[in-house]
Amino acid sequence: MNIILLSGGSGKRLWPLSNDVRSKQFIKLFKRPDGTYESMLQRVYRQIKTVTPDAAVTIATSQTQVPAIINHLGSDVRISVEPCRRDTFPAIALAAAYLHDVMGVPEEQTAVVCPVDPYVDDSYFDALRQMAQIADRGEANLVLMGIEPTYPSEKYGYIIPQDKAPVSLVDKFKEKPDAQTAREYIAQGALWNGGVFAFRLRYVLEQARARLNYTTYQDLFDRYASLTKISFDYEVVEKEPRIQVVRYGGAWKDVGTWNTLADAMSENTWGSVVLDGQCQQVHALNELNIPLLVMNMKNAIIAASPQGILVAEREASARIKQFADAIDQEVRFFEEAWGNYVVLDVGDQSMTVRLDIKAGYAMNTHSHAYRDETWAVVKGTGRATVDGQNIPLQPGASLRLPQGSRHSLFAETPMTVIVVQVGEEIASEDKITYTE
Repeated sequence: MNIILLSGGSGKRLWPLSNDVRSKQFIKLFKRPDGTYESMLQRVYRQIKTVTPDAAVTIATSQTQVPAIINHLGSDVRISVEPCRRDTFPAIALAAAYLHDVMGVPEEQTAVVCPVDPYVDDSYFDALRQMAQIADRGEANLVLMGIEPTYPSEKYGYIIPQDKAPVSLVDKFKEKPDAQTAREYIAQGALWNGGVFAFRLRYVLEQARARLNYTTYQDLFDRYASLTKISFDYEVVEKEPRIQVVRYGGAWKDVGTWNTLADAMSENTWGSVVLDGQCQQVHALNELNIPLLVMNMKNAIIAASPQGILVAEREASARIKQFADAIDQEVRFFEEAWGNYVVLDVGDQSMTVRLDIKAGYAMNTHSHAYRDETWAVVKGTGRATVDGQNIPLQPGASLRLPQGSRHSLFAETPMTVIVVQVGEEIASEDKITYTE
């Protein structure tokens, strides 16, 4: 079975832990069985490999997320890279072409597409396997997952099946309704549309070739930026007459807001947090290296990171995006394949950052045209290469890098380096990367 995980989007619905680079699926908030923490991406990938170890997993994502995916899952994971964001139909078409043209997957094999960020139990992945088996029989061109609704939600589209059998033909689709209309849909046996699709690869390839007029994966990749933004639901699902739906009644949460994320957390606190005995229904998360003390609060979400600090009444936290979008600031932390980058301080003509580099990883060779840098090693050993010269590094070592110098860093052991940047113009765009 081929599983395509859609890892798109970025945003600020979980600000200040998410930002324009770090999406919600990369935040490590969920406790593993061994007591360590994992992200939504790591959790879903681990569940897939536990329940369906023979599944071949491909992540469909934008170029900006590739370093974080490698950071979380390693360099062996399959990734279908979108040159830019064009919504789910182009993303699924590109992933299907990637599987067939690049990975050599036969057109007759089945694929299941699902979001990367649902909070689910193992029965969800049993349902994915069932969907693949039904798609393989070819009784319908598409097989969808219909989630048994738990309340009349206005956030989801609805699938109305022809009957109440576990597997049914689809009668019609309904867009996101108001609460009263949602109640009427549920009374008719409607199911939430969870954005999960199963199909034979040939079907989507034929749909994509007809609608996008491409010849090969490379042709589609090269023309990707010119494609119209449109969802798979609008372009394919709602135009297809032969669709089956599989009912799913297991655990499922769309963890897209602080309110729903708090419901999925196994603990009320994460990081250096102290709640006094008077707090009720408080979830507090702290990514800073200073303690967070919360006293006599009720029904609240509190989150602190280098990006900012949120203090919100629990229900009001769902309205965060409009306020977070209005905050004008650069990204203060993000992940690369080699490790993490965190901004510690910003001045008029300076910036101080902390680099945490994983053992065995290297930063690529680059230079800066408008700033000088000074590196101070506080942990680990490795070596820097500056204008072709190798320089060993250990705790206590410092290194000055004038503007224009070509430099890179390789970590022999896990390293932490404090970098002070000084210049009239300090911006992420001031970086020239070299391939040698």
